[in-house]
Amino acid sequence: MMSNDPTTNQGCSSASATPDQHHHPPPPPLPAAAALSRYESQKRRDWNTFGQYLRNQRPPVALTQCNYNHVLDFLRYLDQFGKTKVHIQGCVFFGQPEPAGPCTCPLKQAWGSLDALIGRLRAAYEENGGSPETNPFANGAIRVYLREVRDSQAKARGIPYKKKKKKRRKGNDVNLHQGQSSSGV
Repeated sequence: MMSNDPTTNQGCSSASATPDQHHHPPPPPLPAAAALSRYESQKRRDWNTFGQYLRNQRPPVALTQCNYNHVLDFLRYLDQFGKTKVHIQGCVFFGQPEPAGPCTCPLKQAWGSLDALIGRLRAAYEENGGSPETNPFANGAIRVYLREVRDSQAKARGIPYKKKKKKRRKGNDVNLHQGQSSSGV
């Protein structure tokens, strides 16, 4: 029986090929000792995917000509591959965190996935020679778009988004109490 374990070099004929080699040009070679972290690997895949998206535009868009509108179009394009059900305003399940049945509302990319993606692409842009001043992933329009996606998904799914509050240090509370009680006497 043949094994599908890619380390044994038996089984599937494409076992030694990575999935990225089928869809993207190979990345530049790295020194043999440098193993990429999960984050670095994902950042590289995201960067290659975005580059492929720009090349597939009609006419193709050079990275140097890329602006925040291309980034917004890319984020909208990714929705077709999403797995998060986002109920539309007229859906009977709109605003319900746990709907009782299926509906025809679209699947979209989750806000958290898009937010993380933009963070990786923002870093990759600058690592690949882009200037922080011209980084299309850092444009204010991207932050506005992500905020709107977050808010609309939270409303559609009935899950209120609450910004995490910074924890106050107990030492400050004690000092504050002591200051108030001693000065109030």
